[in-house]
Amino acid sequence: MIEVMQPNRPARTDPRAAAQQAQMAASLAGAVDLAAVQARNEAAARAAAAPPPSATAPAGAPGSAVIDVTEATFQSEVLDRSFQVPVVLDLWAEWCGPCKQLSPVLERLAAEGAGSWVLAKVDVDANPALAQGLRVQGIPAVKAVWQGQLVAEFTGAIPEEQARQFVTELVAATSGGAVPGAAEDDGAPQEPEDPRLDAAEAALDRGDLAAAEAAYQAILETEPEHPVAGLALRQVQLFRRAEEAGPDALAAAQAAPDDIAAQTRAADFLLGTGDVDAAFGWLLDVVRRTAGEERDAARQHLVELFGIVGDEDPRVGPARRALMTALF
Repeated sequence: MIEVMQPNRPARTDPRAAAQQAQMAASLAGAVDLAAVQARNEAAARAAAAPPPSATAPAGAPGSAVIDVTEATFQSEVLDRSFQVPVVLDLWAEWCGPCKQLSPVLERLAAEGAGSWVLAKVDVDANPALAQGLRVQGIPAVKAVWQGQLVAEFTGAIPEEQARQFVTELVAATSGGAVPGAAEDDGAPQEPEDPRLDAAEAALDRGDLAAAEAAYQAILETEPEHPVAGLALRQVQLFRRAEEAGPDALAAAQAAPDDIAAQTRAADFLLGTGDVDAAFGWLLDVVRRTAGEERDAARQHLVELFGIVGDEDPRVGPARRALMTALF
């Protein structure tokens, strides 16, 4: 049996608590500096309290999936909102012919997204400080923001198929398509103590991963939306996979670089033994050198590992951005 790190037990609180405790790397002071680390936790809390985006809300209304953004609203509508869902910036101008080709495509895709991402339209002539702060070299320019940071971008009008691929990969690599607020209540109330968790935690304390897995599964069979058991189960399953893979997983993966299952086992082993950066890097390399179904399998597994580690971990954000660069 290999010695694996103990899973982080999710706090018995509203799932948004982790996001509210994160620090946002962003500031707006006449121009935009997405690298500055300021007021991240306040922005996450504001995002949690804001109406979730919706494709049915009228354009420009609170929670709309397509909004017009100015220098005055950039903080709330882009930086804060990006803690709920990815925000895609459409930087345009009235005189720009290619902008008039691309913008309707993005608006249509945002409506189809049903609130899984937000399209924020910025008139660069009316908002020169934003254009300067975002280092816009030409328009149309599209930049994606997730949790206060730029994660992907492109310049120029592109075909609808490529635009759809861009937003699809963006959502998959960041939020996974979850729409916040669909079943949330107001505030962030504490979850009541659940005695069913005691058996699972006792099993973890004695190192019995199989018993812990069974206990969490039993909870989910009767309460599929339990706020703790789902993530805890995924964590325990990871550690079981890491234990089963063993240290030979790395050599096996190196000997069979085209075997995606071997590559994911190696990443599981690395993460289970605490080497988060190496686990992410291993699968990022697979994504970069594969295509089609193999690349998608590696991407999905990497996104799963992101969810297990949690976006509040400082290593997840850079890895997500690296994944977006590898995908698009």
